[in-house]
Order: sequence, then C-alpha cells, then structure tokens
Amino acid sequence: MIEKEITIINNAGLHTRPAATIVKIAAQYRSEFYILKDGLNINGKSIIGVMTLAAAKGSLLTLSFEGDDEAKMAEAILDYFNRGFDEL
Repeated sequence: MIEKEITIINNAGLHTRPAATIVKIAAQYRSEFYILKDGLNINGKSIIGVMTLAAAKGSLLTLSFEGDDEAKMAEAILDYFNRGFDEL
C-alpha cells in the first residue's frame, strides 16, 4: 500500500474537469484508489465520490493506492495533482 499526502495547488480546486480526469486515469489501473479529506474516505474511481470532496485550493488530501500496479497508478495520479491539474 502507498499513501501520500498532497495539497490542492490550482486556483479553482478539484472541480468537475480534474475530477473526471482523475477518475479516467485511475480507471486505467487495477489497483484500488481512495482519497481521504476531513475524515471522508471516498473511492477515487468514482466521479460522484471525487466530486463530493469539494476540495478547494489549499485542501490537504491523503491518497492511498493498493494493488499489483499501485506504484504506476500513484505515479500517474500524483503527477497530475502536482501539475495543478494542468491549470497552472
């Protein structure tokens, strides 16, 4: 299992477009993926779940990955977060 803390850095936060892209990236992998924010733990492969986080700029999230391709999945998703959802 891989767990990483990450902060939302783009101005608009985790809105519809990046949420959909996160789910699309996650769907390419077999591993499980969860996002924890303020005690709410959601399935990162669910667009509804990701949208319920309402993560604004500066929000701290814990991402967890578990499965046989967890390292590759974590790398792809963390890279997308670190690029500010390509909005910087």
